[in-house]
Amino acid sequence: MRRTAPRAGAGAGVDASVGPGPGAALANGRPETGTEPERQTAAPAPAPAAERLLTEFAFELPRGYVDESGTVHRHGVMRLATARDELVPLRDMRVQENPAYLSVVLLGRVITRLGTLPLVHDGVVENMFASDLAFLQDFYRQINAEGHTRAGVTCPHCEQPFEVELGGSRLGES
Repeated sequence: MRRTAPRAGAGAGVDASVGPGPGAALANGRPETGTEPERQTAAPAPAPAAERLLTEFAFELPRGYVDESGTVHRHGVMRLATARDELVPLRDMRVQENPAYLSVVLLGRVITRLGTLPLVHDGVVENMFASDLAFLQDFYRQINAEGHTRAGVTCPHCEQPFEVELGGSRLGES
């Protein structure tokens, strides 16, 4: 079943229990005046910078992607993946024929910038060096697992809790 975007007034991204935001108006052009106290409170202040969700992450490839003209592109940006990013590649015939191709298609969707390339797509990713592909796969896992691949453990000797990095922070580490 295909889902469509919610219609206006059908809860399209608005919490109905809070009421409309500042400047909201009815179809007749007059502001809504409800009897509920929530509707007469001031709008909440913007979230402090510490509470904003970081959705894009810079990276530097170990070797770099070499384009047709011989230019090496090492610095890039990857965004957080959405559920759609992980589902759409499953319908790709290349992925259905070879499941290992999934990471190539997925990375082609979430890398938003690489050097001075005008567009990053799965064709760019499939022509990267294997070490750069492995780096990007690990980086993808780190940023999409709440920014880290750490686990809480307890020392068997002193019984003090601490965290360990499971994925390694650099290529080749574990």
